[in-house]
Amino acid sequence: MKEKSKVYFTDFRARPGYNLLQKLEKLVKKAGIENIDFENKYTAIKIHFGEPGNLAYLRPNYSKVIVDLVKKLGGKPFLTDCNTLYVGGRKNALDHLDSAYVNGYNPFTTGCHIIIADGLKGTDEQYVEINQEYVKTAKIGRAIMDADVIISLNHFKGHEGTGFGGAIKNIGMGCGSRAGKMEMHSSGKPNVIPENCRKCKQCIKICAHGAISYNEEGKAVIDHNKCVGCGRCIGICNFDAIKSPNDEAADILNKKMAEYALAVVKDKPQFHISLICDVSPNCDCHGENDAPIVPNIGMLASFDMVALDKACADLVNKQEVFENSYLAEQMKKGVHEKDLFHSNHPETNWESQIEHGEEIGLGTKEYELIEVK
Repeated sequence: MKEKSKVYFTDFRARPGYNLLQKLEKLVKKAGIENIDFENKYTAIKIHFGEPGNLAYLRPNYSKVIVDLVKKLGGKPFLTDCNTLYVGGRKNALDHLDSAYVNGYNPFTTGCHIIIADGLKGTDEQYVEINQEYVKTAKIGRAIMDADVIISLNHFKGHEGTGFGGAIKNIGMGCGSRAGKMEMHSSGKPNVIPENCRKCKQCIKICAHGAISYNEEGKAVIDHNKCVGCGRCIGICNFDAIKSPNDEAADILNKKMAEYALAVVKDKPQFHISLICDVSPNCDCHGENDAPIVPNIGMLASFDMVALDKACADLVNKQEVFENSYLAEQMKKGVHEKDLFHSNHPETNWESQIEHGEEIGLGTKEYELIEVK
């Protein structure tokens, strides 16, 4: 029988004299972060700084807890992310830094510097040979690969392409350079359902690659030769007029993402932290955050990102759905899939990232949940 990974959990209840930041520090210590040799080690803390206008991203206060602890243990921490494919506030390093500052991330609030790992234009990358089923050579932001220790600090939420975003997505997709993200997305190219298209033209504004045009009727048309499959058009459409072509594309995206995560952490000490709060239906890459779909649950930590993501998914699926949410609207329409993530975005398949991650040795989905008071 495969040995279970340990995943440590604490809820969001606080009391006078014992706040959430203190609970987070206690959690990661119980989970064993102090067993990592941080002495004079460059430590990449991978985090999503939040798209401007989105308020569901993690507050910088949480990152400062981890930064201060790493420093106390002798490490040299920095907060990091890579640039995005889509049009927005994080497509290049200058805009990315501005976005981070606007959202409260700076050396004064976090205690360390921010480094955009793939450089000014998203082209500063390192090739990492992994020879997996879908990815032979991953393209990872150079600053992340230069780091000695990898820590992920994850906001666990829904996602329109991968089912949910957790540790695997934060590390796999998040650490890919712009070319790496294109490689991961390339199998999942959406199509337009003409009868649903309202001619609002929001999708053409969000497409960074000029892949969307309009036919004689004014309906959107996607050129798959230009499309990189980033999925931003899916998220921006309010009328369900743009859909992923099939489940296989979503599965391949998830599997590539897991393989990219393997490229980042192989042969390096790693530690992963996820906060299940403000669980929006979509990614923090959106310039807005819809109402949470479930209540805030807690904070989790583990050395095993696969076990951590599985534990987070299981906890979310035990919750009652918030009435005033996108997920509740989906369910009122009759969308009742096998779990909340499938009901939220029926064409996604989050299990594929977990299962493939286990197959390639990224971790195990078998876990023991240990509560920390």
